[in-house]
Amino acid sequence: MARARSAERRAEILRATFEVIAERGYRGASLNAVAERVGLSQQGLLHHFPTKEALLVAVLEERDQWDTGGGSRGERTWRTDLLGSLVEYNAMRPGIVQTFSALLGESVTEGHPAREFFTRRYTQVRASMTATLRAEHGERLPGGLTPERAAPLLVAVMDGLQYQWLLDPEAVDMPAAFQDFLALLRPAEPGAGQGPAGADAERRPAGADAEQRPGPTN
Repeated sequence: MARARSAERRAEILRATFEVIAERGYRGASLNAVAERVGLSQQGLLHHFPTKEALLVAVLEERDQWDTGGGSRGERTWRTDLLGSLVEYNAMRPGIVQTFSALLGESVTEGHPAREFFTRRYTQVRASMTATLRAEHGERLPGGLTPERAAPLLVAVMDGLQYQWLLDPEAVDMPAAFQDFLALLRPAEPGAGQGPAGADAERRPAGADAEQRPGPTN
């Protein structure tokens, strides 16, 4: 019974933290603000989450559970169109994206309480993105990369766009930019490359730029 009450209280604290982050952003999500929201003293809150970082990591873990319908991102295969929908959804919750990005940046330092979470999470997410790319493209993407080699790039674009969008949301349309990246992963449309760049290539004598071309890659 006591364990069930403790679990209910933790869930209540996490919901309150989501609300505070949505209203006040990452910096405004103080332990005092969350404790007040759930009718606890700060000491009472610390009984469930010993530090602010521990609370925020728990919030991010809960977010991943909600986003994936109860499973971690390493346990399911996402379609890339659903990834686009997730990016659109994130654009509607800047406080959570800010929390994720701020903790991610801090977690690269040794001993940071969020380091283990992000290390584990990226291992899972790379595996999930590899499965996604393999399901859609097979063993080779149109550009020649294997799913294993392309997966870290896909993850880097998703998370890197968040930093650019947070810093200058008027200049960076995060969902549209991600769709542009997904377009690069698809096979070229028939006749693509026959615009100005393609025409220039046709006008150049065969072999004229052979010395500038890199050799084949694996």
